[in-house]
Amino acid sequence: MIYVIYEDNHIIVVNKPINVPSQQDETKDIDILSLVKGYIKEKENKPGNVYLGLIHRLDRPVGGLMVFAKTSKAAKRLSKEIINNAFIKTYHAILCGVPKEKDTYIDYLVKDEKNNKSYVMPDKRGKESILSYELIDTKKTLSFVKINLKTGRHHQIRVQFSYHGFPLWGDQKYNPYVKENEQIALFASELSFNHPITKETLNFKLELPKIYPWDLFM
Repeated sequence: MIYVIYEDNHIIVVNKPINVPSQQDETKDIDILSLVKGYIKEKENKPGNVYLGLIHRLDRPVGGLMVFAKTSKAAKRLSKEIINNAFIKTYHAILCGVPKEKDTYIDYLVKDEKNNKSYVMPDKRGKESILSYELIDTKKTLSFVKINLKTGRHHQIRVQFSYHGFPLWGDQKYNPYVKENEQIALFASELSFNHPITKETLNFKLELPKIYPWDLFM
């Protein structure tokens, strides 16, 4: 089932479910790109293949807002916004530990393709990766934070917070204390960008999941 937040002739914004890939991977499990294509094909009764531009990605275990382009012109313009840092992506997360009230992390990441992990390189041999955050609340050893992602590197939020000593709750790859079957507490909650055709600034916001450990901070 597709949860459409906004749609017009040029773009479509959806709520990606958790544990659904952004696009097809080696598992061959159903992915959000294919689901949205199927939705458009059926709704608009389109013959043949449906064009849908993948503008950005969310990690498989992460749910939240994604925007797709329905035309190549829209895809090109939205991609340019991302390059020019005009595409604002806001996340909420729950960390293990209590960080500063606010901070900006600037690290250099490299991706290990074989193991599908990223690492911070202290000698700056990787891609510059920037995020800022603010601490909203704490409950014992857990912290609820709002994150503004400046760059979009592979697993960036997860690996940077882990590197700085505050791994995300439930992160099966980067949290050494995670328990089996815990679901990562990271959600793409807000998205802001300029419409590729009308140039109007669009803002979207989703409610956070109502499950543990999110419900501790509701």
